[in-house]
Amino acid sequence: MSVLWRRAVAAVGVGGVAGLLALGAAAGAAPASAAPRAAAGGEEGQGSFRIKDPRITESSGLAASRTHKGVYWTHNDSDDGPYIYAVDSSTGRTVATVTLKGVNPRDLEAVSTGPGGEVYVGDIGDNLNGGWNEVWIYRFHEPRTLRDTTVTPTRYTVRYADGPRDAESLMVHPKTGRVYIASKNQNKKGGIYAGPEQMSPSGVNTFRRIARTEVWATDGAFSPDGTRLVLRGYFGGEMFRWRDGKPEALDTPVSVPVAGQGESVTFTADGRTLMCGSEGKGSTVDPLELEGELLPDSVPADERKADGGAKGGGGASGGDEGQIGEKKVVVGGAAIAAAVVVWTLLRRLFRRRS
Repeated sequence: MSVLWRRAVAAVGVGGVAGLLALGAAAGAAPASAAPRAAAGGEEGQGSFRIKDPRITESSGLAASRTHKGVYWTHNDSDDGPYIYAVDSSTGRTVATVTLKGVNPRDLEAVSTGPGGEVYVGDIGDNLNGGWNEVWIYRFHEPRTLRDTTVTPTRYTVRYADGPRDAESLMVHPKTGRVYIASKNQNKKGGIYAGPEQMSPSGVNTFRRIARTEVWATDGAFSPDGTRLVLRGYFGGEMFRWRDGKPEALDTPVSVPVAGQGESVTFTADGRTLMCGSEGKGSTVDPLELEGELLPDSVPADERKADGGAKGGGGASGGDEGQIGEKKVVVGGAAIAAAVVVWTLLRRLFRRRS
């Protein structure tokens, strides 16, 4: 498979590429993988919820709380301030606002929960396409009581070993606590980066590339048991099996709901479902139930073997960087053409900013 073809698959999905080749295939055709329960276009369905806080207009990251059942942490993109919101999925209402004292964020893009009830926030966006030599990660302990509060977070300075990167995806492994960042796929520089085994609040924490990825990653998350890593883009996503600190691409496609500007993803507490969010006032968070090998190892083996089996993909192996194999991304029928056009325009826009 050529690099150009692989890039097209990663950007719009195997279903999207097939649709483009068909040029006029029926818009209602079934996608190549299990569709999300929520209807495309952001319509609320079973398990989905709508963010009702009028302050949250650019929800850019999403993380399931480890302490409070059914609560999700989110935040706005740039130009909002040092605020992290806890949203109750049963009502869509904000039940706590955490203010990060002493923080003047430049471009908040991601939030992730780690072991011990720690919440990590990634001030890692870079719309200048690698114009910032340093970015930052803030860490605070998840409050036991959900109420408005101000905390002084631990601040980590981050640099990439191979130079500045634009990134929107921050993932903390739930067992080891190691922090990872996925950069956007821009000019063949998209990749997964690993931080030090123990980050230090003093000095600089250097993140090193451990794998390449084709997807234009807008968010990522580990499963609660740490055996799966998902990265999502605007129109698709990819899933990896996580072994010995390395990602191995899976063969089974992953769909994401087509709802506005797709920006965020997290696993539910049981690891069986992805929750996918988007930007915009009153945006929805929509579920995607996982099947087969996409399910984490904590799910019984007989369930993981159903509907797609457990086919191992070609993944990252030894060395500083492994090459991810064919990408597993799918979008459905009517959104395909629009997705391609929008994706192309976005690439041009960001290139102009570089």
